Amino acid sequence: MRGLNLDQLITFATVVEHGGFTEAASRLGLTQPAVSMQIRNLEERFGVRLVERVGKRALPTAAGRDLLPFIRRMRDEVEAASAAMGRHRAGQAGRVRIGTGATACIYRLPPILTALRAAHPGLEIIVVTGNTPDILDAVEAGALDLALVTLPAVRAGLSIEPVCSEELVCVGPRIGDGPGPDGIAPAALADGALILYERGGTMRAVIDGWFMAGGVQPRPSMELGNVEAIKNLVAAGLGRSILPSVTVQGPSDCDRFAVQSLSPPLVRTLGLVLRRDKVPEPGVRAMVRAIKDMRY
Repeated sequence: MRGLNLDQLITFATVVEHGGFTEAASRLGLTQPAVSMQIRNLEERFGVRLVERVGKRALPTAAGRDLLPFIRRMRDEVEAASAAMGRHRAGQAGRVRIGTGATACIYRLPPILTALRAAHPGLEIIVVTGNTPDILDAVEAGALDLALVTLPAVRAGLSIEPVCSEELVCVGPRIGDGPGPDGIAPAALADGALILYERGGTMRAVIDGWFMAGGVQPRPSMELGNVEAIKNLVAAGLGRSILPSVTVQGPSDCDRFAVQSLSPPLVRTLGLVLRRDKVPEPGVRAMVRAIKDMRY
């Protein structure tokens, strides 16, 4: 394939299909001498004549006729390649790999991914869940394109931008009329069975910081990484937890849980993470826009 010029092949096919150099030049936006030069160079490349003149028409030789089917297949493949690259350029194809925590995956990502898939049906979306430090490692290593994680998070090579905040609330089993309207303090909440997120994650660090600021060391009876498992254990009456308010706003949650604000209030912030040195592809840019649109 070295030295084989695709433009020369296309020019040859155009000359044959339109029966002449002048018409081919017009179709290709070239001068007639330029078309003649390309045909001559192609013939020299193969060492055979490809075009012969019969009257005023340019017709393929036997070698030219054998070459045409290959050129037509190549032209079809080139057009298909161009169309595929156009879909990537428009963000309609490609792959996006996003990392996030389990809670955000359940409660934040579904509407984002639904809108993204509707706008870009050819886009492959891969979601990986984990704790913030592990997700940041994967973005740094290039194994993930972007992430949505609980802040604080700091990495020199990463761009980390806050995108939304969530109130954290005390969630207990629904018993009688539930708790009063006043917020619950760290000491009062720690005086009972606690079911918290497992250690090692940023969410747990945020919750532990709230207890410690109130002069209390939390001693959970159970630690889990799955928010739905925590909710089921709380609903069964095995203890109380601290969860993002978005996790207990479903139609059936008011019948299962007693939700109470925290005093002082506690908020977690979700941040969008990208590598500073990476130029995002169209699909990644579309995902970034969709995530930023959820600010509140």
